[in-house]
Amino acid sequence: MTASRTRQRLARILALLPWALANPYPTVTEVMERFGYESRRQLADDLNLLFCCGLPGYGPGDLMVAYMDGDEVVLDMADYFSRPLRLTPHEALGLLSAGLAVAGTSQGNEALARAVEKLTGALFPEASTVIAAELPPEPAHLGTLRRAARDGTVLTITYLSLSTNRTTVRAIEPLMVHASMGSWYLLAHCRLAGDRRLFRVDRIRSVEASGDVFEPPARPLAPTNVDYTPSADAIYARLALGPGARWVAEYYPVEVLEDTGEEMVIRFAMSDARVGARLLLRLGDQARLIEGREVREETERLREAILARYEVSRA
Repeated sequence: MTASRTRQRLARILALLPWALANPYPTVTEVMERFGYESRRQLADDLNLLFCCGLPGYGPGDLMVAYMDGDEVVLDMADYFSRPLRLTPHEALGLLSAGLAVAGTSQGNEALARAVEKLTGALFPEASTVIAAELPPEPAHLGTLRRAARDGTVLTITYLSLSTNRTTVRAIEPLMVHASMGSWYLLAHCRLAGDRRLFRVDRIRSVEASGDVFEPPARPLAPTNVDYTPSADAIYARLALGPGARWVAEYYPVEVLEDTGEEMVIRFAMSDARVGARLLLRLGDQARLIEGREVREETERLREAILARYEVSRA
């Protein structure tokens, strides 16, 4: 299974699990239609994987229960899920950062806002003054593109291509919107090109509903990797990645310099040192900076700010 398919499968399982627990004993047909399963065998494979999840001991109370009983899907959590979850400071900080990132977009909601507020208070007051997800500002058309992708609305866009410096008018079928490398992108089927294309949202000059509709994908799509061509003033850094950070080489546009199996050395180009600094803090002991003065300085600045706020919260 490729890395892309593995990510899609994990996303589907993580979406299925809370829904099935909130809606006990759903039918197999309902689950397959809602989550885009192509066959009962595919659903059974995911349930069998959940059946293996649990803690050492592997008794009835240690593993999750997940199976099909006739035309019903049965899911039950293991006993340890009934105990309150205790996060380490590192886990809580990562969770808070992710929550702040989503809360700052149009995908945030009241439940997420309350969860972020509670977690912030538990970690340290005024954490938002230190922890900044720093997603790119939402362009004017972002909400329209998201709704069109959800509802299956064909749009007519006017798009400026920086590579050709030409403006074109295209009919597109929006599929998904995501942020990557400091910009917002739209993955869509372009009827002009007759294929899928990736558009930078800030280069879309106008958006109009065409009056036509299409059938959206049955299951969520994985974010598309974005090609990045370093500019003349790009910042470079050399990083050593441990086993738990090898995914960086698949997600980011990097050059692999050395790979021993236990450690991978990459050359990472970025437009802003904060990209590399935030990545290093996120990876923890699974990554180390070999070379890159700007990234080193920015990493120290962020680390000192977080530690200073942590000390204030303990006082």
